[in-house]
Amino acid sequence: MSSRREPPDPVVRGARLAVDVGSVRVGVAASDPDGLIATPVATLARDTSSKGRTPSDIASLVAEVEERRVGVVYVGLPRHLSGSEGAASQAARAYAVQLAQAIAPVTVRMVDERMSTVSAHLALHASGRSGRSHRQVIDQAAAVVILQSALDAESATGRRPGERVVADPVQHPPTARGGAAGDARTTVE
Repeated sequence: MSSRREPPDPVVRGARLAVDVGSVRVGVAASDPDGLIATPVATLARDTSSKGRTPSDIASLVAEVEERRVGVVYVGLPRHLSGSEGAASQAARAYAVQLAQAIAPVTVRMVDERMSTVSAHLALHASGRSGRSHRQVIDQAAAVVILQSALDAESATGRRPGERVVADPVQHPPTARGGAAGDARTTVE
């Protein structure tokens, strides 16, 4: 992470996407162009066997970004309750870099997702869904929590929340709108 401050990223009209990255599945949520409400979109299987080609889950996200004319993608950053980062955080950061390379120049931002899955489980339970049926939609519901939190922060501050993911296209050029995860940095704005 760089301590260099970037200029604030102002909120402009356009759909937003949120991604909840897991080791097996990726939950996706989207907003309306005015950024008022987050809705579930899909649960994608992680494609970790895509040697030398764009993983199918990243390709699906590229298609969503293009179809919805997304202005920013928020990727959940799983931190421990203490705020420290672990292996899941590093995996989410690597995924965000890969996604940023695939959808450039669309902005990717990492946002704190502590408690998003717990909140999603509670919301699903409150809506009457059984625990067994949660598995089918929990990743989407967590992405909705991540996105709604980001939308609320946008509304309150007039700026995009989180850390901007900056992929270095010189060191890691995208291949067919996708590329391998590599070195990148995030900046706090």
